[in-house]
Amino acid sequence: MSKVLKGIGASDGVAVAKAYMLVQPDLSFEKVTGVDATEQINRLHAALEKSQEELQIIRNKAAESLGEEEAQVFDAHLMVLADPEMISAIEANITDNSVNAESALKEVTDMFISMFEAMVDNAYMQERAADIRDVTKRVMAHLLGVKLPNPAMINEEVIVIAHDLTPSDTAQLDRKYVKAFVTDIGGRTSHSAIMARSLEIPAVVGSQEITSLTKDGDMIAVNGIEGDVIVDPTEEEKADFAKKGEAYAAQKAEWELLKNAQTVTADGKHFELAANIGTPKDVAGVLNNGGEAIGLYRTEFLYMDSNDFPTEEEQFEGYKAVLEGMNGKPVVVRTMDIGGDKELPYLELPHEMNPFLGYRAIRVCLDQDQMFRTQLRALLRASVYGQLRIMFPMIATLQEFRAAKAILEEERAKLIAEGVEVAEGIQVGIMIEIPAAAVLADQFAKEVDFFSIGTNDLIQYTMAADRMNERVSYLYQPYNPSILRLIKHVIDSAHAEGKWAGMCGEMAGDQTAVPLLVGLGLDEFSMSATSILKTRSLMKRLDTTKMQELAQRAVSECTTMDEVVALVNEYVGE
Repeated sequence: MSKVLKGIGASDGVAVAKAYMLVQPDLSFEKVTGVDATEQINRLHAALEKSQEELQIIRNKAAESLGEEEAQVFDAHLMVLADPEMISAIEANITDNSVNAESALKEVTDMFISMFEAMVDNAYMQERAADIRDVTKRVMAHLLGVKLPNPAMINEEVIVIAHDLTPSDTAQLDRKYVKAFVTDIGGRTSHSAIMARSLEIPAVVGSQEITSLTKDGDMIAVNGIEGDVIVDPTEEEKADFAKKGEAYAAQKAEWELLKNAQTVTADGKHFELAANIGTPKDVAGVLNNGGEAIGLYRTEFLYMDSNDFPTEEEQFEGYKAVLEGMNGKPVVVRTMDIGGDKELPYLELPHEMNPFLGYRAIRVCLDQDQMFRTQLRALLRASVYGQLRIMFPMIATLQEFRAAKAILEEERAKLIAEGVEVAEGIQVGIMIEIPAAAVLADQFAKEVDFFSIGTNDLIQYTMAADRMNERVSYLYQPYNPSILRLIKHVIDSAHAEGKWAGMCGEMAGDQTAVPLLVGLGLDEFSMSATSILKTRSLMKRLDTTKMQELAQRAVSECTTMDEVVALVNEYVGE
């Protein structure tokens, strides 16, 4: 009997494949005494051997996809698995206490972990504790006969099922095998959803109960366009999904024809359609989807994909690759936005009650400015390879912008004094995501070169509603008149000073929002690359004079989001 679930369509596409449960298994066990010691030691060695084989495969894949340096973390894990001191201690525990392998493994590894963790002044030993904890989990899973999920190990067509996906989980998904994913929680603006769109993997998030209704190997049908998921679909339902998949493929082929076209409205007005990216590898997707610029390069993934702070040279190479790859088209690079839900294992951030409103992004950069200076130097050095624009995130006050810009100017002067070439006329702007900055946009516009509106955070901060919290997700309202008025004020303030205003939040590619944003006069729309051609197709049908009338009525006459949506449908048609 098939089970039908409704979630949030987070990334377009349709897929039918087997479920791969990316869920941590239950590793609890009973302590058993009076056992056959030889049998238990044999079980232990079999589990160690399987763990070694598995880790070797993971290590090789990591070296292939991420590079040799990244793969070295698994060498440490393999060394733990082969450590004679630890293995003999587990064997002795089994023999001396006549206990099962699970109990002996836990007791001995807990002792080693506690011992290493107690060495608080020794970072190397602290890392060994983490390695032992990780490896123990893998050996325990083999002893208990349960599967420890690892997205890097997937080697057949599957649909990944998870409670949620971290950015690093999503980054490991191989499009060749992962046909879609479905999660219990999340929304269209969660990081997993954004990454799914850039990887072009269909996704449904916020399904509430997919992990409790699915087991490994179940057949799953996913429609990321409409948010539909079916567990164990009938042949008829599979055929229906296949038909929807074909219709979507045909629609995509039609959009493909616009790849090299200009983004112009029905009355000939041009708007810039740009893409949001996370790594240099994403540039190919931008160009394949007809992107005219990069409106947001999220540089924190350079930091998240590393075991230590990336060096100036490593960053320079990353920025240079993107600027060269875009062949002179504009590239807006956002400086590091770490904090909130994006943590670095090597950067000690305080534990906070509300990290989204805490020590993150520009606040960390201004406080720990050496890290910031390294990034700015790398950017300035790369500036000669394309059209670089630098953007500071989470700016709340003019003092913060001035302080960040002053550091940028200091580093520019140092480089020039060293004889390093730096491009002239690099535009410097800010991300408008804090309501205080949006309200004061008329003052900011006198000092910045551009604004890029980050609606994902601007909406949640304005509505005082965490966008990841299912209970208040109804308050995540991009078309609420209050949000539209803020956006209008930001755009008007930029234009009054002869500056341009863009948007890099997910709202920029939202098909209901686009007509409103055209009417409000937004200059640049930056979105997931996969939304560009669909948006270009929509813009061809819009008349800017009519859209200006629509936007004016939305901000002045409407009182609710539903009224705004009804008004858009009246002007554009459903």
